Amino acid sequence: MKTIHLQEIILITLIGIIFGFIYIASDTIYNILTLVLTPIGYGPLANDLTMGIWCMAGPLAGFLIKKPGAAFLGEFLSSCIETFIMAEWGIANLISGFMQGIGNELGFALTGYRYYNTFTLFLSATTTAIVTYLYDFFKNGYNYFSTFNIWFYFLTRWSSMVLFSCLFVKLIINLLEKAHVINQD
Repeated sequence: MKTIHLQEIILITLIGIIFGFIYIASDTIYNILTLVLTPIGYGPLANDLTMGIWCMAGPLAGFLIKKPGAAFLGEFLSSCIETFIMAEWGIANLISGFMQGIGNELGFALTGYRYYNTFTLFLSATTTAIVTYLYDFFKNGYNYFSTFNIWFYFLTRWSSMVLFSCLFVKLIINLLEKAHVINQD
């Protein structure tokens, strides 16, 4: 079994700190979207629209470290940073970060931690969308939605995950590679 070394822990920590602050900034986007969507009955959709942003640290850490546990640690640590600095949801944010970390890690686990490509990021985005949606289904009362809205909210969340946690993360990786900050084999 591959162990995570100190240098990799430092990288995961840096990813967690950077994305913790990004998550705090995206909380404002979430609040604005909630404000705009609530009068038309779709306030909860803000959560699904922004979910992909809140789950970027895990796939980035998992892709760069390429070891079991890296995606979970990157995501959970970023939620810890967000919580302790300024998160408006308090300790519930840690539970969400835990669930997001599990979802992210599951995508990498499905490949047996052998493949690190866009498809792996797509799997991670998809498993995170599923895990977090099941969590929010009961926590946020999505189980009371109409069948149309249940699917609409899930597809919105999945699209957000694919855009941010797959495509944007891959773009970040490509930019890091092009700048010779990392060397992907």
